Amino acid sequence: MTEFPITIYHNPDCGTSRNTLAMIRAAGYEPRVVEYLQAGWTLPLLNELLAAMGVQPKDLLREKGTPARDLGLLEPDVADGLILSAMIEHPILVNRPIVVTPLGTKLCRPSEAVLALLDRQPASFTKEDGEVVRIARD
Repeated sequence: MTEFPITIYHNPDCGTSRNTLAMIRAAGYEPRVVEYLQAGWTLPLLNELLAAMGVQPKDLLREKGTPARDLGLLEPDVADGLILSAMIEHPILVNRPIVVTPLGTKLCRPSEAVLALLDRQPASFTKEDGEVVRIARD
């Protein structure tokens, strides 16, 4: 079996993040788990993830349960550099989970978006809330 490295930038308090991690494990992988609220972010890492996803900082900005509004980050003309600086200072501002695999990098919302990043799929998966994820078979 060839190595298939997976990294998940994870928040254990987030149901979507927990479901994504569980889906990865159900497919038979043990990913590198980075609890980003503890580890924090660096500008080079954020820039690398943004480039890999082909998105702008505002696309990763989490609004709910964060100081984004109070910091003025929701204004339409806010500069990318300001958003990135705020993300480094307040890691909660980065939406989650972000998953990196050899097949790509993606913000996995909803959690089943991770399936496109895996080279094998779980036989089936049931989310924490009881929703059954239908796995497409070729």
